[in-house]
Amino acid sequence: MREVDVLIAGGGPVGLTASILLSRVGVSTLLVERHPSTSIHPKARGINARTMEIFRQCGVEDAVRAAGLPPERARFIVWTRSLAGEELERRIPGRAREEAARITPVRSCLCAQDDLEPVLRRYAESLGPGALAFDTELAGFEQDADGVTATLRARAGDTRVRARYVIAADGARSRVREALGIALHGTPALYRSINVLLNADLTPWTAHRPAALYFVEQPGLKATFLTINGMNRWGFLVNNLPPDGDAEEYTPERCAAVVRQAAGVPDLAVEILGAVPWVAAALVAERYRRGRVFLAGDAAHHMPPTGGFGLNTGVQDVHNLAWKLAAVLQGRAGPALLDTYEDERLPYGRAITEQSLINARSLGRGSPEQTAAPAAALARPEFLNELGMIFGTAYESAAVVPDGTPPPKVENAVTDYRPSARPGHRAAHAWISREGVRQSTLDLLGHRFVLLAGPSGAAWCEAARATARAHGVALDALTVGPDGDLDDPEGRWLDLWEIEREGAVLVRPDGQVAWRRRGAVPHAAAEMRRVLRRVLSLA
Repeated sequence: MREVDVLIAGGGPVGLTASILLSRVGVSTLLVERHPSTSIHPKARGINARTMEIFRQCGVEDAVRAAGLPPERARFIVWTRSLAGEELERRIPGRAREEAARITPVRSCLCAQDDLEPVLRRYAESLGPGALAFDTELAGFEQDADGVTATLRARAGDTRVRARYVIAADGARSRVREALGIALHGTPALYRSINVLLNADLTPWTAHRPAALYFVEQPGLKATFLTINGMNRWGFLVNNLPPDGDAEEYTPERCAAVVRQAAGVPDLAVEILGAVPWVAAALVAERYRRGRVFLAGDAAHHMPPTGGFGLNTGVQDVHNLAWKLAAVLQGRAGPALLDTYEDERLPYGRAITEQSLINARSLGRGSPEQTAAPAAALARPEFLNELGMIFGTAYESAAVVPDGTPPPKVENAVTDYRPSARPGHRAAHAWISREGVRQSTLDLLGHRFVLLAGPSGAAWCEAARATARAHGVALDALTVGPDGDLDDPEGRWLDLWEIEREGAVLVRPDGQVAWRRRGAVPHAAAEMRRVLRRVLSLA
């Protein structure tokens, strides 16, 4: 029987990212995916800047960007009666506003899922040769006190594998979740949609206004053209169909006719490559863990696509979970650390699913009594403007040591983000330099704990290094400022991270702040020992 540390069910972006993150820190994995290859349909396309930060730390940012579209090829969001007809509104998404460039060193990316998955798969296979098994299904599993025994089904027959833990990233219809008996709560059927993949030259009506989305609003037709390559390959959604309708009515001929209607070009040459019916829902699992099995991605939360949060939330789920699994498996943390995955990600899953539902209803999706008027949809300020939701996530759990400060004040928690180093928050981006090389504070993070101290905070660094050595924890400790390990060329770091010259901040491997002390204390070594043991559930 093959033995691995972690069995991953599902080979989409979430499962592949989990494989990458765990392999990078020496955790043995096996990923199984029932389909014979990566996705053949575009599905999700928008990768937000927080997820791109994770891909940057994994070393795949450049490859993902190369597989997607440059930002200037998908600059706008357009509302129109038809592509060839009256334009109702053209907007630059709020996520792309100038403020975003001060929040993060990376930009969001438009990369269709059938282009993204091969990139992630190649990298995952390079890190873990033999650790990915496509055309292989997780047929069943049993848990005990020490691990999980799973039955895998492939064409060559059934095999068994023994894993310490399992990550279920097997989608909205997760068989693992069903086997665990974990219920979903929320809105199970918001509206029905047909997702069409097509070839057509739409550049005469799009090249002068390159957009990620072209919303078509006609009496009796709500549809969306989704940019894939911006030339001849497009996604097309027929939205807001009754949840109990018949998908068989959308034959290739019918799909082509609706595409021509939405384009406003009766003689448009269209090749329909495929049409997939689906039902939008807003559902969240009542829990993210049962025993040694963890839910992630759509298996944990199924949200409407309005806002593009599904894939991004899933990748960020496993980013939160991977370092915790590694710490426990490698004996550096207590098993209770794994409880903080649900404590931290379940509240966020509920909040982001609710926001996606609000977005859907504001755009007229769902039954008439649930939705806003079309005029309100065009004026809604939050759609694709959710910087607060993307960057402002704040965790409260045993893996965070509060410092007694209140959360940053913002006018709108959905749209507005104020950088902070308050415990539980994403560590704020600031430009620093190391041996003359300019980089972001975020480039220091991603694989180990990092303690950053003010220019007079050397005592914190010494205490952190000694404590980490004693507990076998990988940790970097650096001073920032004049005569420090890192330069602060803009002179903003102390103010941005809200500490004094003698203070320090401890950041977890997932980039969230674990602890902060504004100034010095008499016994730094004792403080660091208390903090690290608490964060790692060793106390």
